Amino acid sequence: MSRLERAIDRTRDAYSKHRTAASVAVVLLLGALGLFALHGLLLEVHLHDVRTSLHGLKGWQLQAALGLTCASYLMLTLYDVLALKIVGRPLPWHTAALASFTSYTLSHNLGLSLITGGSARYRIYSANGLDGSDIVRVIATASLAFWSGVTAMAAAALIVQSGLLALGPVVLAPTGQHVLGGLILSTMGLLLWKARRGGQSIRILRWTMPLPSARQALAQVGVAGLDLAAASAALFVLVPGAGIQMFPLFFLGYALAIIVALLTHVPGGIGVFEAVMIAALPDVPKPELLAALIAYRAIYYLLPLLVAGAMLAIHEQRTWRKPVAAALEVSQSVVSGIAPVFLAALTFAGGMVLLVSGSLPAIPHRLHASQSFLPLPFIEASHVAASLAGTGLLLLAPGLYKRLDGAFLLTRAVLVAGAIFSLAKGIDYEEAMILLAIAGILQWTRAAFYRHTAFTVRTFSAGWIAAFAGAVGLSVWIGFFAFKHVDFQSELWWQFAWKGDASRFLRGSFAAAILLFGAILVWFFGPAAPTAAEEFDALPENYGAFALNDRTDAMLAWTGDKRFLRSASGVSFLMYQIQGYTWTVMGDPVGPRAEWAELLWQIRERADAAQGRLLLYQLTQEALPLAIDLGLQIVKYGEEARVDLSTFTLTGPEAKGLRYAERRATREGATFEIIPATNVPAALPQLRAISDGWLKSKGHSEKAFSVGRFDPAYLARFDCAVIRHGGEIIAFANIWTAGSGDELSIDLMRHCDAMPYGTMDFLFVRLMEWGKDRGYRWFNLGIAPLSGIEARRLAPVWARASAFLYKHGESFYGFEGLRAYKEKFMPVWEPRYVAGPFGLGFARSLIDLQTLVGGGRSSAARQPAIALVA
Repeated sequence: MSRLERAIDRTRDAYSKHRTAASVAVVLLLGALGLFALHGLLLEVHLHDVRTSLHGLKGWQLQAALGLTCASYLMLTLYDVLALKIVGRPLPWHTAALASFTSYTLSHNLGLSLITGGSARYRIYSANGLDGSDIVRVIATASLAFWSGVTAMAAAALIVQSGLLALGPVVLAPTGQHVLGGLILSTMGLLLWKARRGGQSIRILRWTMPLPSARQALAQVGVAGLDLAAASAALFVLVPGAGIQMFPLFFLGYALAIIVALLTHVPGGIGVFEAVMIAALPDVPKPELLAALIAYRAIYYLLPLLVAGAMLAIHEQRTWRKPVAAALEVSQSVVSGIAPVFLAALTFAGGMVLLVSGSLPAIPHRLHASQSFLPLPFIEASHVAASLAGTGLLLLAPGLYKRLDGAFLLTRAVLVAGAIFSLAKGIDYEEAMILLAIAGILQWTRAAFYRHTAFTVRTFSAGWIAAFAGAVGLSVWIGFFAFKHVDFQSELWWQFAWKGDASRFLRGSFAAAILLFGAILVWFFGPAAPTAAEEFDALPENYGAFALNDRTDAMLAWTGDKRFLRSASGVSFLMYQIQGYTWTVMGDPVGPRAEWAELLWQIRERADAAQGRLLLYQLTQEALPLAIDLGLQIVKYGEEARVDLSTFTLTGPEAKGLRYAERRATREGATFEIIPATNVPAALPQLRAISDGWLKSKGHSEKAFSVGRFDPAYLARFDCAVIRHGGEIIAFANIWTAGSGDELSIDLMRHCDAMPYGTMDFLFVRLMEWGKDRGYRWFNLGIAPLSGIEARRLAPVWARASAFLYKHGESFYGFEGLRAYKEKFMPVWEPRYVAGPFGLGFARSLIDLQTLVGGGRSSAARQPAIALVA
């Protein structure tokens, strides 16, 4: 390998390792460049001029912008309506409209459309029966419609535009514009002609997406064109003196600004969008254009976000016909799913309002009015406190996103306090009204914030940190822009005067920066994962659930490495353990099947409240419908071998190998014996020597959770089957028996290296005969992992990968050899399943499961005694 190749590999590895940090750094860099460019474009613009232009906006301009904004968002709802029809999963308009409106409102304000807008779509569409792949197809189809509309409208604008098009050093003559626009529209027309038959699709790896027919594509382009025309016109009408002949050039600049903002992923495109618009329209007076952009931000971005948040507190249309109490209950249940996303966005926006306000000079006549009833030190302190409250809201937003009750309580208090500080620092009643409105919506949706885990632990992701830094950086830039005429000196920090706006800006920004830096330090040096605080009770020695159970794997409850959740009746329980963020339930619940559903829902709710992932491990077919009801992904894990003892015999050609092994072991002096549980402690020294030798020779370590380990207290609970040779024990296995007397099995099975041929076959045969004589119906030989999974062409990727591993993984586990060994006892094979979260969470849960079974748990130490959570 050459040096260049090694350097490329090192670069690729470094990028993979630090991809998240690199992405965040790029977004912050692009945002900073946008603000830098905007600063350069506005060097000659003063805040007073911008304020004058804002006050100069006419009422009809604001009303027209508001009406065009409504039209644009109405068109946005049709993106999803068409996309749902194209992918073959049509839904009622009101459902698609809610998903589309909430999704685009979030992505417009926060950027990262696939994450922010995609999460809103996922919550709504998954609740209406769409799976993850269908939702991805809807998002991709809607995105295709948007970009088609941008392209078509830009091409039309190029054809209509009659003047020179200048974008920085690039100048395009009218003829070139017309030719370029015509080529674009001709290409789109050709694509529509090819799609006239419909029914086509594109394939990316194993994922397919249906393509729209020509009629559907034309409808998509039309809807997107109307949306973009209305959205751009909402800004156009706010620009004073803009004539209709200027609209084509204006739209080209608008389209370019949208594209650049989307590509940079800067939240809301703040700074980037404005910089491109100002650069693309050099003939428009900059104060007036900046005032129009500010008003446009408020009308097209912030107002819909506030409306969307308020909509979450309104019940669906059908609930209006219900009694008031029932309607309130239904509405709060409906909004609890997506309320955290919007409340986080609203809270973040509220924090931005406070920070930006702290960076701007006070309105003189309001500040003068404050002098008559408030002392100067109180106003100065309120200004700093408002900036701190704004920073606090930024930091609390991710806690709301994660549904944390602590974040809810703090946010509500900070919002009210921020409103008070806004009034105290300069009678900024507009800010106070916004903050109180957000607090009201937050209070209405309080049921959505039910998680009790401390919100400071793993709440602030790298994306949130980037957003915080960007928000504070933007507010600081606005302050320096507003006070560019001030000669900044060290004395400014300590000047307290009625006209000391620049001093208040410096102190407020400094306080916000200190709070942000402190919060980042707390996050960085905080615990790696949350731990669940639970109280443990002793598991009764004669617990009634065991007597009712007909499965031997319930005996795993005595291994000492599990937590327990008991039913209200006390006759059922399930066993689980927490590893990382994964709550893994071992097997089916133990006890009457009528109580299984309630137990599984309880553990599902507990895991969700603790921000964890639920994984159900080694489920039987009886529990499968319950796992589906819980909304989990089902994956086949393998097959369990159960021998029907009523028909088990050593006669016949199928048992030839067993007869030979049993007779040879007998001839060589092997004898079978059952040691009662009361006598097992006396035999433990011999069993310990065998176990240690077996572990050493196999190169294994003790496992946990899904199997027992050599623990004297654990082994002393069970009868033990042993094989003796010359009077010495050479092999042993502890015996599990179901309380119902229906099933017999073994757990810990270990032997010496030197033993007669067929010793383990001899042990199984004699143990099966022993169980048959005592009336047991089944002998459980355990699970053959990955067995019985079909690897057909249309099977899921995990199924084909599992089948490949089963067939070719013999060297490091022996999947086929294990099944072949059990097969000679002529068992009945029954499937076993794993159920967990969809997507990447499932893979992470399996990693936690592997760690748990391997005996390493970071979330809870092994308990010295069995415990039970009531």
